[in-house]
Amino acid sequence: MAASLDLLWQQAQQGHAEAIAQLMNRTLQLKGIRALVRRRGDCLQIMFEAARSLPPDACVQFVLKGLKRLDPQGILRVRLHGRLRGEDWPEWTQTVQLKERLPAATPATALAAAASPPAPSDSTPSAVLAFTLSLLAIAGTGVVAWTLQNQPIAEVIPTDTPEPTAAVSPPEPSVPIMPAPAAVAERRLRIKAVGDMVLGTNFPNHRLPANPQTLFAQVKPHLQGADILFGNYESTLTDYPHPFKNTSSGRSFAFRSPPSYAQLLRDTGFDVLSVANNHSYDFNEQGFRDTIRHINAAGMTAVGDLNQIAYIEANGLKTAFIGFATYHGQNRIQDLNAGAALVQQAKQQADIVVVSFHGGAEGSDQIHTRDRTEYFYGEDRGNVVQFARTMIDHGADLVLGHGPHVPRALELYKGRLIAYSLGNFVGYQTLGSYGNLGKSLILDVELDGSGRLLQGKIIPVRIDHQGIPHIDQNFASVQLIRRLMEADFPTTPLQIERLGEIVSTEEP
Repeated sequence: MAASLDLLWQQAQQGHAEAIAQLMNRTLQLKGIRALVRRRGDCLQIMFEAARSLPPDACVQFVLKGLKRLDPQGILRVRLHGRLRGEDWPEWTQTVQLKERLPAATPATALAAAASPPAPSDSTPSAVLAFTLSLLAIAGTGVVAWTLQNQPIAEVIPTDTPEPTAAVSPPEPSVPIMPAPAAVAERRLRIKAVGDMVLGTNFPNHRLPANPQTLFAQVKPHLQGADILFGNYESTLTDYPHPFKNTSSGRSFAFRSPPSYAQLLRDTGFDVLSVANNHSYDFNEQGFRDTIRHINAAGMTAVGDLNQIAYIEANGLKTAFIGFATYHGQNRIQDLNAGAALVQQAKQQADIVVVSFHGGAEGSDQIHTRDRTEYFYGEDRGNVVQFARTMIDHGADLVLGHGPHVPRALELYKGRLIAYSLGNFVGYQTLGSYGNLGKSLILDVELDGSGRLLQGKIIPVRIDHQGIPHIDQNFASVQLIRRLMEADFPTTPLQIERLGEIVSTEEP
């Protein structure tokens, strides 16, 4: 048993989410609480489930106490959630910074680090066993070493499970404590995605919300629960004063939001934001670079720079993101050969490749998807059908479109999902919300380890007159997308149910 516990401890110290979960649940399971743990890069995500509400502060202190002892490699942040058993959405979410991010390693340093095995722990097996057994001691005494400010966990986290009346030694498991990881093909990846977001602008006049937290308040619970949350950030995060565009005609707009809004997006739950769109350079190259820097500094990943492939680890799968738009200086959807080469490069390193594109004509009447080049005020906005299918032909697994400001049809192509436009999502006093412009959605999809669509759902959203999203109980966007699929892709092996469920009808 000591050898098995020693191995479990070492794996937890190396940052393995499964091992950390096992250590935590050895303590929590006797209290009627379960911890679900996954790792995304340098962030450890922990979901506490129980029959009764759990106090956030107690859960935070419990985790911090344990992680201070454990000191897992590469974990800089912890994102904690608490939810009632049987519920889909968390009651609360908190993010805690454990360590400061180290400066980025040079390529040579990074390669050397990747090639070197982790340094062995200096903990002796006896010390490991002593600590792990202290976790198990709660079964007999109700007191545990991994406690909340030296209080027994029973006194801080409520439980519906009665305390055992006598000391009970946990049975020796008949299988290895650390099960072998599931094969990649058996793993699952859940992605939620939304369309265009402008959180207000302070140029050329002040159109910022008095309380920025209200922008996502009505939809935030429905953005939780995925392995990766994606959105198109169609503005800038900069203080740079000089716009690139001449906005005097009233047909051209330059959007600029305070850099502090990056933390608002992070706190809402976003992991990946595309910055490849027609507002990326509203404040010149400086504004574009500032936007990327602020997004990354807040703990998210900005995608859409020229020739950039961003890799994210989630649920045991390595996922690549590539952002495309229609402009020179970015990855262009018109350049199919360059796009195909980027996707092929990404597929060599990743299990799943996600392509984001900003293309197609804009406007409330631009709901249909056609296999032809689209133009907007004479500007080439690409052939989005040709682009999306070509990217899948070369290895992409999910294609997320945005730019027309209205929802468009979904298509299943070679078992891979294409969303041709996710519409507007937030446009505080900037984006139109009348008619089809106010119909929106949260796309919720689950892929297998090879990138094929397993299941999905359209969560319907409506945008109010201020550009703030709300859940739509009338399911208008679901009805619209169903009609568009019948009109634009009548033979696609995909079906949208009445409440938004996405069902593949493709033969296995």
